[in-house]
Formats: sequence, C-alpha cells, structure tokens
Amino acid sequence: MTELKPRMRTLDAAFEYVKHCDPETSLTKYALRQAVVSGALPTVKAGKKYLINLQALEDWMQGGSPAQEEESSGGIRRIDAKAHLQEVRLS
Repeated sequence: MTELKPRMRTLDAAFEYVKHCDPETSLTKYALRQAVVSGALPTVKAGKKYLINLQALEDWMQGGSPAQEEESSGGIRRIDAKAHLQEVRLS
C-alpha cells in the first residue's frame, strides 16, 4: 500500500485551490485565515507562513473536524476549557 504524501499549500494557494474547485464558493480568504489563526483548521507554520494540508481543508469544509486526527496521535492536544469545566461540573 502506498502512503499518500500531504498536499501542503500556503494560505493564498489553498484559497485559490478552493476557488478553482468551486468558483461559486462563499468562503473568503479572510474566513480561511480566521480558521487558521483560531486553530479550527490545523496548519504547520513555516517561518511566517502557514501551510495547510488540502485534505484537512476539504474535511473542514465538509463539516468534519481534522483536529480529531491529531488527538489520536498521542501528542499534545488542545482542549476546550469551558466544555471541560462543564463536563466536570456535570459529573
């Protein structure tokens, strides 16, 4: 079985990819940037640039949560503090 290599693109190139795949998309470059900066869309930072995995971008646009894949890797993961506190209070 061949392993697929991630297709990493800069924010501008990822936005152009989305526009190419769906010319009528309502996604703006600003909204994509906000998703990256907020951590909603996982990225790799290379110098000053963010690199976006196109598969993660497609999953995110379809309503999936690409960040869940990172949780199973055994690494450090981000938690939602408010949700965690609510869970603790309920139990």
